[in-house]
Amino acid sequence: MRITVFHADECDRKKCTSIKMEKLGYCKLIYDINRIPSGSIVLNPYAEKAVSYEDYKFVEKRGIVGLDCSWNEVSSSKKFFSLSKYHRSLPFLIATNPVNYGKPCILSTVEAISATLYITRFKDEAHKILDGFKWGHTFLELNHNLLETYSEADTSEEVVKIQNEFLESHE
Repeated sequence: MRITVFHADECDRKKCTSIKMEKLGYCKLIYDINRIPSGSIVLNPYAEKAVSYEDYKFVEKRGIVGLDCSWNEVSSSKKFFSLSKYHRSLPFLIATNPVNYGKPCILSTVEAISATLYITRFKDEAHKILDGFKWGHTFLELNHNLLETYSEADTSEEVVKIQNEFLESHE
């Protein structure tokens, strides 16, 4: 499984999940946005299409790219949005990392990549990538029902429908 992370070097390196993933041998960090592998699924919270099983073949052949950067900066920049037609957002999930524990939709890079793997039905890989983090199992446990349901959906539209039904039932 090819996992690449564009690292903008904007975080506390001691708390950075991307740096730890690289040390554990789970990803390759790149520091030049132009080195993002073509055809890979780029995780982008502003993408119009949600990740789903439809992306399985792209994840398998080309991999996943996490963008480890300040999303406040990115939202005002067009450079990230023209890099790939394979930008995907993640559906509603709860963070369990120590920095954003309990916050909805503010996932660390490792949580986002693990969720993508799980939703695209690479569940063993999703578990493995979190093994190096003390709190990693908590992410999968807390979000288990949602992740299972999202992974059973075949299309992005179905994932979004599941997310919306969940959110409506918890208003």
